[in-house]
Amino acid sequence: MDYETLARTRRSVRGYKPDPVPRAVIEEIIEVAKRAPSSMNTQPWHVHALTGAPLERVRQRNMQVMAGGAKPNRDIISHGEYEGVHRARQVAIAVKLFGAMGIARDDKPMRQDWVMRGFRQFDAPVSLVLTYDRVLDPGAVVHFDLGALSYGICLAAWDRGLGTVVNGQGIMRSEIVREEAAIPEDQVIMTCIALGYPEDAFPANGVTSDREPNANFLRFVGFDA
Repeated sequence: MDYETLARTRRSVRGYKPDPVPRAVIEEIIEVAKRAPSSMNTQPWHVHALTGAPLERVRQRNMQVMAGGAKPNRDIISHGEYEGVHRARQVAIAVKLFGAMGIARDDKPMRQDWVMRGFRQFDAPVSLVLTYDRVLDPGAVVHFDLGALSYGICLAAWDRGLGTVVNGQGIMRSEIVREEAAIPEDQVIMTCIALGYPEDAFPANGVTSDREPNANFLRFVGFDA
């Protein structure tokens, strides 16, 4: 696909076929995505590709600990609850997803099941855990760089018929991911990307999030009217 088609058709995928993703395909995706820009060409990223038993252990432990009421324990500093316009956008996509899945507002068991799916990385066959060298903290610039890599991964995967969702829920407990994936202590675990072949029959996969009109966030300075 050309870039514009990729950007306009890509969506987050939350239901996957169990089919394995060949290692060679993951190599291709990273080969493309690593062309992302980074500050001073530092290329500060590491990618840990998990599948099979190690990924299943991360999934189950993360889900069990979080379902038991534990608080998140992430390597990176996170914001609190969303408020204002950010909260409104969060609610808008949740309404779309729950509507597609037939989850009623007062259906607590089904809503909880949806949360558990997030903690399991939506049962995707591959998880790409993105980390960076701890020496680069505090990480505002390096976070920007890994964001560029993440988008490159999502687009390169989509171009190959694979779906993704950037899924911080799946690694709410960094110590579990670090242990099961043998990630060195000198790397900061930032996020993960669930990866696999989309299950077309999964209702939520047909949902696309809305985008704000340019006028709501774009300013022109020094341009002719």
